[in-house]
Amino acid sequence: MRALKVLLSCGIAVGVLPLPVFGQTADPVRIGVLTDVSGQFSHEAGEGAIAAVKMAVEDFGGKVLDRPLEVVVADHQNKPEVAVSTAREWYESQGVTMINNLINSGIALAVTQVAKDEDKIAIVNGSGSSRLTNDSCTPNSIHYSYDTYALANGTANELIRQGLKNWFFLTADYAFGHALEADATQIVKANGGEVSGTVRYPIETSDHSAFMLQAQASPAQVVAMAGSGTTFVNAVKSAAEFGLAASGKTVAGLLVWDTDVHSLGLETAQGMILTSAFYWDRDDETRAFAKKFEERVGRPPHMGDAGDYSSTMHYLRAVQAVGTTDTKKVMEKMRETPVNDFFAKNGKIREDGRMVHDMYVYHVKTPDESKGEWDLLKLVTTIPGDKAFRPLSDSKCPLVKH
Repeated sequence: MRALKVLLSCGIAVGVLPLPVFGQTADPVRIGVLTDVSGQFSHEAGEGAIAAVKMAVEDFGGKVLDRPLEVVVADHQNKPEVAVSTAREWYESQGVTMINNLINSGIALAVTQVAKDEDKIAIVNGSGSSRLTNDSCTPNSIHYSYDTYALANGTANELIRQGLKNWFFLTADYAFGHALEADATQIVKANGGEVSGTVRYPIETSDHSAFMLQAQASPAQVVAMAGSGTTFVNAVKSAAEFGLAASGKTVAGLLVWDTDVHSLGLETAQGMILTSAFYWDRDDETRAFAKKFEERVGRPPHMGDAGDYSSTMHYLRAVQAVGTTDTKKVMEKMRETPVNDFFAKNGKIREDGRMVHDMYVYHVKTPDESKGEWDLLKLVTTIPGDKAFRPLSDSKCPLVKH
């Protein structure tokens, strides 16, 4: 395990399924998992993403088109240059036909362009920037689990419905944070709300005191955290230390992973409104997948893990159906085939690459409401897929015909 971590930290691809046994001559079909194994987003991807893709490959049977399936893994270290060089090498010389996860929106935006250049496939589950299916869409990429528009749409609309129309943004200064702030601002203003101010902070910062003082001094009713990973967790902890909630302000997380809530603890996170594509305790199907996943990883899956598994399965079924790994044929099959599994019902991949499915608004339970370590969320409302994501009529994707 220590050797594996060393290799991953260096960004070296590692086969995590057995090589073909002696006598097999068919070249393997390789799927890449390009993720954050050791950095600030590793709790939202990393080990969980790798496990989810491996589970899908194993549950599919370990081969497709009579060719063995292999999974290769690399840590992009949150460096676009590492991600781009790894993706290009995988596509050009390692036989990788699809790369999954791609957490960190800057990474995803870069690698989807590589997939386009190399005529291979990239599926994004870890990152959220809605630019991936808007001005930066490609015919070779799919944005599967969630995006900043859907997150902002769910959370902002719910809080505005509650009468909280004056907002202040604490925004992590990178592509995802900017997209989340922009999408939420658009929705707040479209619903008659206003933005009192915005502060952008470096994603590596550990001292949020100056930013919290500005938020505290603003007339805003809502202090919205536009960030992810340890950056988001640290910001919410700082908000609690500065008494933002106690002073009457509502702290809103615009992307909140189950692992974030668990890390914060219900005492700190209780009452927070959040939007998600998946919750492990939603129904019998999600609980069945969660049981298998937790046996392997030690925690229930969140929406990124579930999307990594579901999208890998959807890809493999398309390959099997068309009888080839040819990118154009596989993408066409994935678009024309609805997604019906534990993750989504009647999910549909649009021409802009957006996989459209229902989204869910939750609130974080109080300690008294929770019946177990991972019993974290209570459903507020379900947003139908055709209402959750950016309408094509507003799209800037050049693949969309208006």
